[in-house]
Amino acid sequence: MAELDTSGGGKHKGGKIRSKKASTRIDLTAMVDLAFLLITFFIMTTTLAKPKAMDMFMPDKSKKDVQLPVPETRTMTVLLGTNNKMEWYIGAPGKSAPTVDNFGKDGIRKTLIEQNKKIEETHQGPDNYMIVLVKPSDKSTYKDFVNMLDEINIAGIKSYGVVDITPVEIDLLKKDGLY
Repeated sequence: MAELDTSGGGKHKGGKIRSKKASTRIDLTAMVDLAFLLITFFIMTTTLAKPKAMDMFMPDKSKKDVQLPVPETRTMTVLLGTNNKMEWYIGAPGKSAPTVDNFGKDGIRKTLIEQNKKIEETHQGPDNYMIVLVKPSDKSTYKDFVNMLDEINIAGIKSYGVVDITPVEIDLLKKDGLY
């Protein structure tokens, strides 16, 4: 690591012998190697640990756009309740019986996939996809909301929206003990 110059004296052949001041030289090769290893390590860990987020676009509330008519048979409404439970129905509230469900591959995910296939088979044209309306209640948790969006993404639903829950739908949740 360190080098000392131990060469003999200089031009003087005789006389007073003085100790020669040796210059020290430190080899920094190992330290440079370590620095490059650390830089490489931190660059790799930051690129591998990128946060994963799902894009969600919300409409501008100040604009009053004309709404296109959508058949009720293409819409599925999901009401988020308490204790990781939810209730869903097809169409308008009261026209079809609501079903209580939970998260997971045998819960809402299976329902989303089945209903989406059913709508693709029954509706013709470019609008043969299901629209899911997610309505979180004030008793539901943020985790349930994120889990619901994940289930929608996993099921491959093309169109979904987050909508305010109505008093009629809160009564549905209360009736089934989810509020």
